[in-house]
Amino acid sequence: MYVVAVYDVNTKRVGKMLKLFRQYLHWIQNSVFEGELSEGQLNELKGRVKDLMNPEEDSVIIFTSRSEKWLEKEILGLERNPTDTIL
Repeated sequence: MYVVAVYDVNTKRVGKMLKLFRQYLHWIQNSVFEGELSEGQLNELKGRVKDLMNPEEDSVIIFTSRSEKWLEKEILGLERNPTDTIL
């Protein structure tokens, strides 16, 4: 499934959250990640996020879609970290 995840966490946990999400998804903008994950990988990521976050201070939003082709993305302005690889 295709996943877009965003987070807003206390500055004490920003570095750890960034490192965690980079293990699973592609960084596209500050605190925004996207990529293809299996259901198992997504569940693993959610568990690790819950262990790291403080639910009274932090927020993580995860959007899922069956496939990237079902998600329309339009970028206005500077694209921070393009995910396309040209060979």
